[in-house]
Amino acid sequence: MSWRGSTTVSDRIFASLPYLLPLIDGLVFGKFLLNQFPALKVLLLPLQPVLIIYGSLGQFGQIIVFFALFLLVVRNEKINHFIRFNTMQAILLDIVIFLCSILVGALGKVPGTGFAIETVANTIFLGIVAAVGYSVIQSLSGRYAEIPAISDAVYMQVR
Repeated sequence: MSWRGSTTVSDRIFASLPYLLPLIDGLVFGKFLLNQFPALKVLLLPLQPVLIIYGSLGQFGQIIVFFALFLLVVRNEKINHFIRFNTMQAILLDIVIFLCSILVGALGKVPGTGFAIETVANTIFLGIVAAVGYSVIQSLSGRYAEIPAISDAVYMQVR
């Protein structure tokens, strides 16, 4: 996307923070991979304080965070477009995670699908980590992260 003005360092940092939401919500899919490769858990240590705070909110608090980001950031036109774009993209990634959890839950009810569930969960986890990593790097660089289909939906929501 073309530039819509310059972004400051603080804009870049604030634009990358909402990606913590899909990353933390996507960790549930990483349990199989993290159990197979315990050394990967070291990479999650910096997230520990955020995991404790976010986990202590409970599901009701997490829904409040979700809607607060949407209503107070995405819909607030006083906030820089770059921040609003990245916040909306993080919200849509989180919605994708929710839909994937429904899929994995439905697969879990079918007997004999243990290996398939593990494979799907690992794929979802790696996809979310890749999407979040790419988006954070792009945000910190001051560029709009273009994720197919999701970014198109974000452009429709963020004016």
